[in-house]
This record gives sequence, C-alpha cells and structure tokens, in this order.
Amino acid sequence: MTRLTARVQKVKESIEHLMDDDEDMADLYLSRKLEGGASSPISQSGAANNWISSPSTKSKSVATILRDENDVDELEMLLESYYMQIEGTFSRLSTLRGYIDDTEDYINIQLELFLNAGELCLACYSVVTGILGMNLQYDWQNDHDYMFKW
Repeated sequence: MTRLTARVQKVKESIEHLMDDDEDMADLYLSRKLEGGASSPISQSGAANNWISSPSTKSKSVATILRDENDVDELEMLLESYYMQIEGTFSRLSTLRGYIDDTEDYINIQLELFLNAGELCLACYSVVTGILGMNLQYDWQNDHDYMFKW
C-alpha cells in the first residue's frame, strides 16, 4: 500500500513537472522530432543549409511554431486530465489508508478489551481465593505434629 502510494505520488510529481515546462512538453512529440530531423539546418556533410533565407521555409517555421503551441496546449490538456485521474487515485489511496488505520485501531481496541476482561476475571478469582483461603481453619493440624503418617 505504501509502495503504491509512493509510485502514484511520483507519477503525480512527474506530470506536474512536465506541465510546468513547455519545452519538455514540446519534446514529447517524437514524430515531430523525427520529421524535423530530416530538415535540420546542418546537412549530412556538415555544411549549413540556406533554410533561413528562403521565404517558404520562414512561413513554414511560423506555421510550425503556431502548430507547436497548439500541440503543447493539447498536450497540456491531456496531461491535466491524466493529472486529475492520478490525483483522484491518490485521494482514494489516502482514504483507503485512513480506513485501514481506523480498522487497525478498532481491532487493537477490541483486543485490549478482551485482554482486560480476562484480567478482570482472573483478578476476581484471585480475590475470592485469597479471602476464602485465609479464613479457613485447619483442624487436622491441631492434633498432629506431622501431617502424614508413614
């Protein structure tokens, strides 16, 4: 139970960390990174491409930035829904942990009650035995110096 709660807490913190950083969310689009890797500013030979000077690539880069912002917003909404589910799971686990603690306390109280009732019975028997044991007279000890004859 504790390990499960710790794992849920770790996932919750990871999602919070992702939601706080837009760059990390943009890095989650692996297919876009793969597409972007083919049109990198440096060619395979190491020479820089002229992608900055062409007007078509400028408009593509602006469209890509706008698309990335929309994608980040979509991803943020998706992460928020996951976060809400994880938070609900965490609250259910916390509630369950509270129920378990309450049940353990109840069982301990019942065991202590049973133990105290047993001790009370033994104490009552001891009191009765002590009272009756001191007031009994032994007539058989008055006539003999010894208890048994062999």
